[in-house]
Amino acid sequence: MKENHTGIRLRTLGCLMAVLGALVLAGCAGVSSASKQAVNGNPIGAQLTVTPANMDFGTVGVGSNAVQTGTLTAGTSDITVSSAAWNGQGYSLSGIAFPVTVPAGQSVPFNVTFAPQTSGSASGNVSFDSNASNSPTSETWTGTGAPFSSHTVALSWNASTSQVAGYNIYRSMAAGGPYAKLNTALETTTSYTDNQLFSGQTYFYVTTAVDSSGLESPFSNQASAVIP
Repeated sequence: MKENHTGIRLRTLGCLMAVLGALVLAGCAGVSSASKQAVNGNPIGAQLTVTPANMDFGTVGVGSNAVQTGTLTAGTSDITVSSAAWNGQGYSLSGIAFPVTVPAGQSVPFNVTFAPQTSGSASGNVSFDSNASNSPTSETWTGTGAPFSSHTVALSWNASTSQVAGYNIYRSMAAGGPYAKLNTALETTTSYTDNQLFSGQTYFYVTTAVDSSGLESPFSNQASAVIP
């Protein structure tokens, strides 16, 4: 299938701290534990909180993945979390090793990855076993897998008149943001192609310039692209 391209061009960038020129539209399961036995001796009234209660990944492209961070928070007493068991197609837990002690009033982070292999909605959950009075403590996961569109959006801009180390490109699915950065490293050229797009969506783009000290300019004007 011939790819369709949507071009976006930026006017010449001014000094670094000036606003950039206007944009123009041209089922698995897992268990992780130190022991399958729950820790005995629950502290009286001690509870463990999982945040967020529901982790929503939105729409994620089939064959790609998205990662979010959750936290385990102890109440008035230290909590020992002995294991975690999870299920849900495309979901996995990482970034935490068991057993782990969550100090009173403090939090321990963990990561959840959603990597859909098929289209459609997918749900999952994780349960943490601990010596808290409300053990097991659970969190639910929701997300949707969708194929990427064959369309792409091509952005280009004139080089900044200031000395810069590179540029950042940001995208949102809502006018005015919030925006998420697309590039993992500074873009040293004056063009960028976005190919992780979903059909039927409208995307909004802004850019910034970054100097050698890491100082970043304000967002440029916003441009939009409608994906058929």
